[in-house]
Amino acid sequence: MKHLSLPDAALWRRLPFYLAAEEWAARVLPPDDYFFAWRVAPTVICGRNQDMAAEVDLDYCRTHGIDVVRRRSGGGCVYADRNNWMFSYITPSDDISTTFSRYTLLVSDMLRSLGFDARPTGRNDIVIDDRKVSGNAFYHIPGRSIVHGTMLFDVDMATMGRAITPSRSKLESKRVHSVQSRVTCLRVEGIDMNVAAFGRYAIEYICGTDVYAVGVGELEQIERIEQTYYSPEFLHGRMSSAEQTADSGVIRRAGRIDGVGEIDLHIRLDNVGRISSVNISGDFFVLSELDKAVVRHLRGVPFTPADVGKALAGVDCGAIAGLTAESLYRLIYP
Repeated sequence: MKHLSLPDAALWRRLPFYLAAEEWAARVLPPDDYFFAWRVAPTVICGRNQDMAAEVDLDYCRTHGIDVVRRRSGGGCVYADRNNWMFSYITPSDDISTTFSRYTLLVSDMLRSLGFDARPTGRNDIVIDDRKVSGNAFYHIPGRSIVHGTMLFDVDMATMGRAITPSRSKLESKRVHSVQSRVTCLRVEGIDMNVAAFGRYAIEYICGTDVYAVGVGELEQIERIEQTYYSPEFLHGRMSSAEQTADSGVIRRAGRIDGVGEIDLHIRLDNVGRISSVNISGDFFVLSELDKAVVRHLRGVPFTPADVGKALAGVDCGAIAGLTAESLYRLIYP
């Protein structure tokens, strides 16, 4: 595992810079396993397919100087600040389960070496005594996979709880009543080092002395990728749930599918009852382009159980990790 070492000129950038750095590594560097750790000013990071207005208290974030950005990976919203680490893992792999398993076991082993009873849970979380200390998301490009996520060292629970407003169904699926009730941090668990020392320990444990030093000239390539994260189409392109449900021509179907996550469908019909567009949002993981893999099969289809069932028959819905055509159909027609 190589430590992707960024120069001093890359310290304390806005969060999309580090997302761009891992994307650059996945697209440009020779095939290998890379890891780096980074910290940012207070930021909420939304998953690629989430409805930002439904998941984040945007007024609270604006008032309190909390940046709100979007990443290319799926999954749910997370909060980060200077008292917490973000980890990035880049690997030449196409398999989501193997990639998650290897990474979460590696990070759990690192925490266990410090005396914590840490273990992976589900597919993408790491817990200490059943409370999440690390949540991770997955992003895939051909031949490469990226796992990135939080490592909660000393989280401001009150700020996190106000900034992120997850849906009731998500909380109920985990049998908890708030964001704060299902997370912990290393400071609460009794870690005996400061945040900077912990970051150095994690990098050394995971990477040893193997380093790829990013040159100052390579920062320009990363910065060009970074700009794509600020485009209005990427950051705010999704119509909010409130806007869509106010439109009488839009039918909404939402639910949580085991092994997939939350899916929120907004199905627009034309004046003769055919599907003209489908917007899919949620905290699921995306493996390929949703429009080409799923949505195009539904356009122009009469919105009836028989016609939608026929349109979905044989469709590979694996662009959303874990989703089947049958489970998508049951969401549309409960």
